[in-house]
Amino acid sequence: MVIRTNTLKVKRRDLAKALIGRGVSLEPLAEWSKVGLKVNDSKVPIGATPEYLAGHYILQSPSSFLPVIALCPQPDEVVIDMAAAPGGKTTYMAQLMKNKGTIIANDSQKARTKALYANCQRLGVSNVIISNYDGRKLPSIVKNVDRVLLDSPCSGLGLISRDPSMKTQKNFKEISKLSALQKELLLAGIDCVNPHSKTGGYIVYSTCSVTVEENEAVINYALNHRYVKIVETGVQVGVSGVIAYKKYRFPASMKLARRVYPHVHNMDGFFFCKLKKFANGVKKKVVEEDKKPVADVSKDCLLYTSPSPRDRQKSRMPSSACKKKKKKK
Repeated sequence: MVIRTNTLKVKRRDLAKALIGRGVSLEPLAEWSKVGLKVNDSKVPIGATPEYLAGHYILQSPSSFLPVIALCPQPDEVVIDMAAAPGGKTTYMAQLMKNKGTIIANDSQKARTKALYANCQRLGVSNVIISNYDGRKLPSIVKNVDRVLLDSPCSGLGLISRDPSMKTQKNFKEISKLSALQKELLLAGIDCVNPHSKTGGYIVYSTCSVTVEENEAVINYALNHRYVKIVETGVQVGVSGVIAYKKYRFPASMKLARRVYPHVHNMDGFFFCKLKKFANGVKKKVVEEDKKPVADVSKDCLLYTSPSPRDRQKSRMPSSACKKKKKKK
């Protein structure tokens, strides 16, 4: 179990000292995190201590620290969290921004915003506006923000080590549908960002999935349709993004994206990538990849429209018969 110290209220060493006094065995999470604490054992319920109720910490997966660290929001900026509930990343951003500026914490499911509101209140976050919109409609509501975080809805296949039932709950058809939604959400997030922001102009895309269709393929789609480029995340955790997988071929800059694997990094499977927007608008140039047939993620093949009855008849006709018909013409 991992907890994230809320530095808006307490320092990590003071929180660790208080929890150790209550019979909690813990240690710093890793060198890359200044706020994470790994709980090895506890004599008291971690989610019911006076420190928890006072908002001194929140239970959070260490993988979900990474996209916020990559986004690196600054005080006085305007930032959007497109899929914010239950609030772990939103409150971490507020922490990094020192409760200054504005965070628009959006979630498409109204029921989930209750947990988001509760966590913001408990942790003492005061620079958050909670909204309930379909993320794809955000560009018509808010524009020219400094940064956007899209921790996109996904298959959750990076969580199999925690929940083996994921292997039977998901299928290729669902992944294909999710990929289409993720592409729409990412383009919407990009359209919300001001490319001329003095301090920002960045978008971070992340998922708790390890499939290429939900990660590199989505980023590549954005590169082909918007004026963005991949930049360094500033996070040294994980391995480089994939640039070649089966029929997929991605630009060399995709190596700047980061992948986290449970069996390698002892965290939930995760993907995150940082984009820099350098101009508004939609790319007019038609990308060759978009002209190709749609990929079938269930097989390493391509889907084509079925041939017409006339084409079938021609394919059955022997070559000599075809030559005779040509001569008659």
